Amino acid sequence: MAPAGTKRGILERLDAGEVVIGDGGFVFALEKRGYVKAGPWTPEAAAENPEAVRQLHREFLRAGSNVMQTFTFYASDDKLENRGHTQRFTGQQINEAACDLAREVANEGDALVAGGVSQTPSYLSCKSEDEVKAIFKKQIDVFVKKDVDFLIAEYFEHVEEAEWAVQVLKTTGKPVAASLCIGPEGDLNGVSPGDCAVRLVKAGAQIVGINCHFDPETCVKTVKMMKMGVEKAGLKAHYMCQPLAYHTPDCNRQGFIDLPEFPFGLEPRILTRWDMQKYARDAYNVGIRFIGGCCGFEPYHIRALAEELATERGFLPPGSEKHGLWGSGLEMHTKPWVRARARRDYWETLKPASGRPFCPSMAAPDADRK
Repeated sequence: MAPAGTKRGILERLDAGEVVIGDGGFVFALEKRGYVKAGPWTPEAAAENPEAVRQLHREFLRAGSNVMQTFTFYASDDKLENRGHTQRFTGQQINEAACDLAREVANEGDALVAGGVSQTPSYLSCKSEDEVKAIFKKQIDVFVKKDVDFLIAEYFEHVEEAEWAVQVLKTTGKPVAASLCIGPEGDLNGVSPGDCAVRLVKAGAQIVGINCHFDPETCVKTVKMMKMGVEKAGLKAHYMCQPLAYHTPDCNRQGFIDLPEFPFGLEPRILTRWDMQKYARDAYNVGIRFIGGCCGFEPYHIRALAEELATERGFLPPGSEKHGLWGSGLEMHTKPWVRARARRDYWETLKPASGRPFCPSMAAPDADRK
């Protein structure tokens, strides 16, 4: 495999019209595996349990991911120490370990390393612009030292804070992506998706989009609104989408964190691999070329994205060696009625049952019940 420095960069790939497959939701995936604590959602596992983080990177790489995001979500010092959460490792140690793990696995395939920063408690505590930017600067110093391939400002509920993050990330000279966790109603201050995107592009982001908080259908719709806003302003950008792996038609502006099932009862809402193939096609059709996932995404979900877009990409991922397209592997099953399911039209039109006869199909978000 070619050394990292000889790989084509993120903008080279997107400028050429290629599909870039992101990875999945490390925080939720590692919480389920016993390496992340729900509540703080901080990534000390990069330093505490590197073998777990490395393995998950490898599974996403095998599933088709082109991007290994450093496991640095909520890895700013103010978040690591928030609400009495104690750490055995410093923010710098966690960020450095995460960069090393992502690079190690990226070098095993044709993947790039993306260093990520996310929203901070300091912004929500009304700290000054300089104070918030200093927190981002501390993280990106590690990313520069470790020479990540590009940078992502992700999971921002307020476009203003995302703008500040982008401005800091741009000082590195590396490509910058910016991803908000908002829906069609806009950020928490009511700034529309289109206006948010314009502000992020003007701040210096070359890739803009949405991650987390909402399901694929909602996120694709929101990125489409962002794209329309950017084009109306006469600007140019690439677009990314990394949604939840949960159905959230009943969410309000705050997204899935307002659902009564958050975070420990969300499993009945999980998207199937076939839902994911539809998401990949829908995203591609509206012009999104950086397509990945966030909370709830497991490697098999990422494989589904890669399989749906295999024609556009020109290849299948290694993980497809163990997965017959559209269930074709079931042709080898011993039961004839299961063999009969080895076809696309069966899985594409299936209406999955939940097996929970007394449960509602949708919930009332907490904010709607106050």
